[in-house]
Amino acid sequence: MRDRVATLIRGRRERLTRALGRPLTEPVSDRSPLADDARRHLLEDAQDLYWNELEWENLTEEEATDGAPLSELTFPGLLAFVRGLLLTEVNPDALAPAEPRPEVVDDILVFLAERIVELEEKMAAPGDDDDPAQLKSECDTTDRLLDLVLYQYHGLDPELVEGLEASRPH
Repeated sequence: MRDRVATLIRGRRERLTRALGRPLTEPVSDRSPLADDARRHLLEDAQDLYWNELEWENLTEEEATDGAPLSELTFPGLLAFVRGLLLTEVNPDALAPAEPRPEVVDDILVFLAERIVELEEKMAAPGDDDDPAQLKSECDTTDRLLDLVLYQYHGLDPELVEGLEASRPH
């Protein structure tokens, strides 16, 4: 599974690089190391946001348009959390400096890619309790979320993302 996850993330980055016609920008990192338990805690917070927001969408179908939920609206907390982890500047009156943690966003990308692989495997061989339509919806939504997190990770501006989205395979 690890190979499929790495291949999935690498493929997405290669697609972005080709679409941009230039190498991707790597995010700024805080120079101080993050303790393993703190890093794990931040990843668990992101996972909790993912599961809670996904479950809320499954219960309410609030963000569904034409049958498919919009990832930007389904996962607002998780996307805000990612933006916070990549924050490089704060207001002058902020009580704490910006401490970007792109390594945690790397962990989140791996989690999302693992989830996509897991969902694809379930869709290929669904169990008795699996709803194929829900599996596909969750896979599509998580797939889109992976792209959104990659856009943030590599600091792509909204106009550029809009162009990339227009050429995104559907």
